[in-house]
Amino acid sequence: MALDLQLAYAFMVLLGFALVLLVRPASAYSSRERHQYYRLQAITLVGAIFGAKLAVVMGDALWPLQPFHGWAELALSGRSIVGALLFGFIAAEVAKPLLNYTLPPNDRFAVVLPFSIATGRLGCWISGCCLGVEMHGPLAMTAADGVSRFPAALVELGFHLAAGATLLMLWRRKRFAGRLFALYLMAYGAFRFGSEFWRVTPKAFAGLSAYQWMCLAMVAAGAASFHLRRRPSAPDETNATASRA
Repeated sequence: MALDLQLAYAFMVLLGFALVLLVRPASAYSSRERHQYYRLQAITLVGAIFGAKLAVVMGDALWPLQPFHGWAELALSGRSIVGALLFGFIAAEVAKPLLNYTLPPNDRFAVVLPFSIATGRLGCWISGCCLGVEMHGPLAMTAADGVSRFPAALVELGFHLAAGATLLMLWRRKRFAGRLFALYLMAYGAFRFGSEFWRVTPKAFAGLSAYQWMCLAMVAAGAASFHLRRRPSAPDETNATASRA
């Protein structure tokens, strides 16, 4: 039974990856630009994998507050989308000046990413990971372990679907060009920080979980990126505004 649940989870994660590939976020680039883009994506992936593992070690195993000895098992299991998003973003931003990367952030990728993550959250619910706290009432649902819980994975699935739909609408209307991923980082960081209180995760780091601290870092990183990538006003527009003032 446990193997079947793990296979179901793996299938949903692979489905999420397939969704990203199906959309082909680099299809609008030239051959040279695609080479640049894929090289940066490879670096981003390395950072994301590192972050996904580090977040689990800190968030669930409470390292470095407690010693951790399961490094070998960690290589084959345990991952966190919070850590993956945060450290993947940091790795990409650090690498860009080193690679002389000049392309703007890929809004097409930002739009499809929440839908991809949503499929993984469905896998989480099926397999019984990312459990919510025990509760009873209209919001409670019986989780994979047979206990009535807050459906944390399903609530997050709903968030990602709503976020994806919102980003798609903004992309089609050409709003916040080059800043959609930053907007998503801020929104998901804020959402996950709050929903983490209804998750079964140790709140051992100054009353918060390690995931919540990473969420705060996500909000800060997203806000900084959103601000720095804003479009400067045209000179004539700025002068007109000043004259009206």
